[in-house]
Amino acid sequence: MRPAHLALAVLITAAWGVNFVVIEVGLDHFPPLLFCALRFTAAALPAVFLVGRPQVPWRWVIGVGLALGLAKFGLLFVGMNQGAPAGLSSLVLQVQAVFTALFAAFALGERPGPVRLLGMGVALGGIVVAAVDEGTSGPVLGFALVVAAAAFWGVSNVLTRKAAPPDGLRFMVWVSVVPVLPLLALSLVFEGPQRDLEALRGLDWSGLGAIAFVAWGTTLFGFGAWGFLLRTYDASAVAPFSLLVPVFGMSSAALLLGEGISPLRWLAAALLVGGVALTSFAGAGGGRPTTPPPGPDPTPKPDPRSALAADPDPVAAPGPTAPAVAPATGAGPAPAAGSPA
Repeated sequence: MRPAHLALAVLITAAWGVNFVVIEVGLDHFPPLLFCALRFTAAALPAVFLVGRPQVPWRWVIGVGLALGLAKFGLLFVGMNQGAPAGLSSLVLQVQAVFTALFAAFALGERPGPVRLLGMGVALGGIVVAAVDEGTSGPVLGFALVVAAAAFWGVSNVLTRKAAPPDGLRFMVWVSVVPVLPLLALSLVFEGPQRDLEALRGLDWSGLGAIAFVAWGTTLFGFGAWGFLLRTYDASAVAPFSLLVPVFGMSSAALLLGEGISPLRWLAAALLVGGVALTSFAGAGGGRPTTPPPGPDPTPKPDPRSALAADPDPVAAPGPTAPAVAPATGAGPAPAAGSPA
């Protein structure tokens, strides 16, 4: 990989990791469901008027939008608002690779091999250790909601695999449209119109900056640049960088928010990252730049699912994933992805 592209891969994962700290900043300004709705509104507008139609049946756009935007990000934002630390959330969310592999096995018939099964077991062991640590030092409800968010991320990955959109960025822009109204409705019901109005009236540059970063920095820039790398290099060369997301997430939370990292949390991180690596990259190939195949048509024909298979947080931001499913699957040589939230 060229030095400039190497730096770009690190920059993307850094943005996805720091995104969890920015979410904490946003939650200081907005109720979680309202903040989530504003995030998707900014990601969808005005881009939805510029990218063209999604090129897949609307049922997939709606399904992914509800699973990813409404359930996954809604639960994540509420979980963090309930006290789940930013650094721990960036780590725990990566268990979505395990959920994706499990759901792909049932829904797509993709049977994980022994190495992947070992990785899933190691990663789940990391979740257990993290749960023990959180149970002694923090709110269990917030932790459970983040785990549930990871499970819904797995659902959205399998749906995205089934959709197989030819243009990943266009698809994700349309997906961002779907959860806006449901999130606003839930916010009005559970957070109340008075609280929402007070948050919007008190909007300042810090709040605007948080919305801009989670919508444009981690979603539009992160997803677009990650897709560029996947079109340029083999997925197996790009995907491992997604493992840096929890590294940047935990370190930035420690530096900027003063979050402590206990010995148990270090152990959980080692188990979870190692397990996700085994789950995601078992059977992955080499990492040479993509070259045109011989024959009458020298134009490379990348798998239209590649960009989706490697974005951790297609809409935000993200985590390592298992091959062949967007962003994680149960089998086959494909990218892993990592996006926070």
